[in-house]
Amino acid sequence: MTTVITPDTGQDTPHTPPPGAREDDGAHTRRFGLPVATALVMGNIIGGGIFLLPASVAPYGTISLVAFAVLTAGALALALVFGRLAERHPRTGGPYVYAREAFGDFAGFLSAWSYWITAWVSNAALAVAAVGYLDVLLPLRDSVAATIAAALLLQWLPALANLAGTRYVGAVQLVATVLKFVPLLLVAVGGLFFFDADNLGPFQSGGSGTLGALSASAAILLFSYLGVESAAVSAGEVRDPRRNVGRATVLGTLGAAVLYLLGTVAVFGTVAHDRLVDSSAPFSDAVDAMFGGTWGGAAVACMALVSMVGALNGWTLLSAQTPYAAARDGLFPRAFTRRRRGVPTVGVLVTVVLASLLTVYNYTAGSDGVFETLVLVTTFTATVPYLLSTAAQIYFLLSGQRDRVRGPRLVRDGVLAALAFGFSLWLVAGSGYAAVYQGVLFLFAGVLVYAWRAARRDREDHAAA
Repeated sequence: MTTVITPDTGQDTPHTPPPGAREDDGAHTRRFGLPVATALVMGNIIGGGIFLLPASVAPYGTISLVAFAVLTAGALALALVFGRLAERHPRTGGPYVYAREAFGDFAGFLSAWSYWITAWVSNAALAVAAVGYLDVLLPLRDSVAATIAAALLLQWLPALANLAGTRYVGAVQLVATVLKFVPLLLVAVGGLFFFDADNLGPFQSGGSGTLGALSASAAILLFSYLGVESAAVSAGEVRDPRRNVGRATVLGTLGAAVLYLLGTVAVFGTVAHDRLVDSSAPFSDAVDAMFGGTWGGAAVACMALVSMVGALNGWTLLSAQTPYAAARDGLFPRAFTRRRRGVPTVGVLVTVVLASLLTVYNYTAGSDGVFETLVLVTTFTATVPYLLSTAAQIYFLLSGQRDRVRGPRLVRDGVLAALAFGFSLWLVAGSGYAAVYQGVLFLFAGVLVYAWRAARRDREDHAAA
């Protein structure tokens, strides 16, 4: 039983779709094609991190570029695994669906719960970071109230776009991706013409050794690749998902990887290493070095805002899709199943409210350290569904369920799944002890919710019998 908008009254009315029909077909519901699905993946991977990463990893030397290459290989392995899983289960929910099909309700719930935490905490982080760039254009730091209002506005505008319907989500995502991809690529490519090898600095800085520097820089870069699963999570809204989800996932990940690598190399080669280490706006410094003047800060601030609004738009949709899929199976509160114009409205509203409360807390309590810890927690919580999804793929391959893969394809899929599983474990290790500790507490809180929902579902089943 679902809820749709009837064209004559505009009111919510019960509706059960006929067999084979798609839920929530309506004027404001439209399936994503390959371009929009690819934009969703790229938009969610490329948030605000691209504008900060070069300075963040500069202290470790150019070995961070090697870490980028390793992370890219792992992200592509994950992308290919999600594409294969979407062929088996082309349903909204992505990692939740795969974990539940392979290992049962509890594993599915843990995947959905972890992914949901990742989404709304990431939204709060993106909004706070976006305010920092907005401050370059409209000084806000002197007024706490104005800063909070701007952060909340940056969260609620994408939420309103989502509530308007999936056709508007896709339009916003496609426009935002184009507007941020083109100028960033121009800076990245343009920087190659001003590249000076003398600016690169040492290959490995610090006394932690090559492996230590590689792991340390990788830990900073881990958050940058969250979002490779975006098309799989929204598979139910993708046209021909068995074909397009895998393609969109790989294309989106490759596009983001190229932009990340080109941008980082360009900044490394245009800004002197000593200056880059202390930079708070590395892309601004790169533009100033390339063309002279001080207008780079405002230009990069505009690009960063477009990038973050696009990422907030996509993550808001994803944050609603996973609890919707879990609630439809009785693992989340039933209210999360309400859909209007193709969008799970309760999921969108609850997510934006939680992210807003976290944002207000961050500004009013002055808890920068706590907030940074929570951002690191998102890296850990995201790896829970990654690990369960890759384990599900291994299970499907070994058990022979859902398909009859044989020969070279079985070996290829098995190797990719093993690499993706190992990459996910590396993500956990890179999160740090504090983040893993905090993340486990979040998971245990979810166990209580699962116990409540499971008990209630059992009572309803007994009553029906």
